[in-house]
Amino acid sequence: MRIGFIGLGNVGGKLANNLLENNFQITVLDKNNKLMDKFKLKGADTAKSIQDLVISADILITCLPSPKICAEVLESKGGIIDSIQKDQIWIEMSTTEDGQLKRHASLIQQKNAIALEAPVSGGCHRAATGNISIFVGGSREGFDKAMPVLRCLGRKILHTGDFGSASVLKVITNYLATVHLVALGEAWTIASKSNLDLAKTFKGIAASSGNSFVHETESQVILNGSYNINFTMDLVEKDVGLFQSLATKLGVELEISPIVLDIIKDARKTFGDRAWSSMVVKRLENKHNIEFRTEGYPEELVDYEEKSLGYEI
Repeated sequence: MRIGFIGLGNVGGKLANNLLENNFQITVLDKNNKLMDKFKLKGADTAKSIQDLVISADILITCLPSPKICAEVLESKGGIIDSIQKDQIWIEMSTTEDGQLKRHASLIQQKNAIALEAPVSGGCHRAATGNISIFVGGSREGFDKAMPVLRCLGRKILHTGDFGSASVLKVITNYLATVHLVALGEAWTIASKSNLDLAKTFKGIAASSGNSFVHETESQVILNGSYNINFTMDLVEKDVGLFQSLATKLGVELEISPIVLDIIKDARKTFGDRAWSSMVVKRLENKHNIEFRTEGYPEELVDYEEKSLGYEI
């Protein structure tokens, strides 16, 4: 099975590398030629254009940073929609806007090709090991055909239903993770101001009803001071913005989401587009002249779980 992979960024590069390690024949494409050269050294083929990549693949995977870039790759002259052939499978692994996503799927299906969405959740450290979770929306037939590839990309794989359902679920989970992160900033502020031992506080939260995946992961790099979660401010603002836009489209007036979005926007303005998203807590560190630091926590997260092939949940 030949795979074409577009987008070798923080997440996409790790996913594409998993396919190489599982001996798939893969052709890659990215605007960053240095990233393409790295994959060529690992044994991947490189494409000169989207059309070139589509011709050489049975399955096309896109993992891109924004709806705008997704649209360019899919809709441009010689792009995926122009070039895709009957029975080829396109898998969108980007976190993008659901209306645009459904429109792209419809155009793909008009070419008698198969469209699937497969956003991932669980952090870059789990994407690197293939232990990340994957939500898949689209036909059951397409899901079954793509499963040999999906199970090498992630561990827990959920078929969410019709096309569009996976992206909505992903936006919801990303929003919840961001709420947890913002709340952690306030929790660490109170802990610091109360002169608690921060290492013991970490253990206490982890052992309590206040625990979360975000605490178990992002709190570690916050306590280290690196903040290196491999996810940036511009992307977290995009995700929370997508959640708020979905609520607006559905006519739902939310209470927490607008506040969280304002906090993220302020953090992005303060620290910059490419600052790590976990630096949102640094707003409170700066405001109160404190630091959430203690020894024994890593500069960057590593997934120590044993690699295993994915399975449907």
